[in-house]
Amino acid sequence: MANRTAPFSGFEFMIAWRYLRARRAEGGVSVMTWISLVGITLGVAALIATLAVRAGFRAEFVDTILGSNAHVTVYSTARQNEAGQVSSLMTDYEARAARIRAVAGVTHAAPLIRGQVMLTFGDRSNVAEVYGIALDDLRTIPRVANPETALGDLDRFGEGIAIGSGIARELGVGLGDRVRMISPNGARTAFGTSPRVNAYEVVYIFTAGRWDIDRTRVYMPFAEAQSYFNREGGADEIEIHVADPERVDDWAAPLFQAGGEGTLLWTWRDSSGGFLRALDIEDNVMFVILSILVLIAAMNITSGLIMLVKNKGRDIGILRTMGLTEGSILRVFFLCGAFTGIIGTVAGVTLGCLFAVYIDQVMGFVNLLNGGDVWDPAIRGIYALPAKLQLADVVKAVALSLGLSFIVTIFPARRAARMNPVEALRYE
Repeated sequence: MANRTAPFSGFEFMIAWRYLRARRAEGGVSVMTWISLVGITLGVAALIATLAVRAGFRAEFVDTILGSNAHVTVYSTARQNEAGQVSSLMTDYEARAARIRAVAGVTHAAPLIRGQVMLTFGDRSNVAEVYGIALDDLRTIPRVANPETALGDLDRFGEGIAIGSGIARELGVGLGDRVRMISPNGARTAFGTSPRVNAYEVVYIFTAGRWDIDRTRVYMPFAEAQSYFNREGGADEIEIHVADPERVDDWAAPLFQAGGEGTLLWTWRDSSGGFLRALDIEDNVMFVILSILVLIAAMNITSGLIMLVKNKGRDIGILRTMGLTEGSILRVFFLCGAFTGIIGTVAGVTLGCLFAVYIDQVMGFVNLLNGGDVWDPAIRGIYALPAKLQLADVVKAVALSLGLSFIVTIFPARRAARMNPVEALRYE
């Protein structure tokens, strides 16, 4: 009985590598190998690039939400006041905010006044959503109180208003300009409510990173907002930031208890959860679609190996008569396909990672070819196409590519191993 060698011995790697370097007479095998290699490279690169862009988009979208909006908003249920009017205004907002700040994990709790107005400057106008907030609380909002993306002096907030860069651009407003703010629910008179028109100096212009926020949001000092919107002695809501926004639901019970009777909660997941779930579904669908492309590329390995086995029939017969077992022959041709899969996967990972790292340069080239900006923030919400490389995504792409490459290699490798050496040498 022939001595059995250890699986994947050095001579098996040597034979497999020699077979991959097809001679000129076997040019068809060489072409199929290159097609398989290029196909796997592009498939893996596309998969990694897509996963990186989707991860970057979700991370940027969530960051703009958490960086400029409340993680949890506390409202009060509507009730009848002393004048017989139904109102949800919080008159005990200071006590509520103090109790909420005492909850473990709460990093910020600020009373707010909210209202919608019309901003005008010259002959231009724009609808805006006004947030009445104290200066100390405004400083704790990361995306707004960011000196690298803002213009003006936040210390002068008590002297005017802070507006988004989108509003400033549409109205043509700069620092020091005075804009008129018009509210339909203004001064109360004996003849009813008349619109209120006040002029305020723009002392701060911020860029939160979200197109819809920068285009509509205005911040006003809390006391001034109380007077302007007829909210004297009360607040509309309390915005809360927590230590771990991804686990915001864990704070529901303690916040209800701290808020007291008549408390209503609205989390950032309630407002944006549908969109995030849609992103997750899209991620899964894109992974499946691109996995099919990788599978198609991997199937080319099967075609190339079948041609290789056919061309190497005489060699297989000689190797078998020299004492190589079926297992050795199987491993030789398995390694031929595995080499193609591994090299293509490594090249694809490199190409995909380079795409993600240099996404800005890639988009600049695309914009150059297109003759304009192809990324419209009015549709996508954020200003640039982001990419975020995650180890888990790269591992998934590598595992998928190598797994498919190894699986599709088994069939032609088994066919080569089961070839009868007598039949292989009969006509040689």
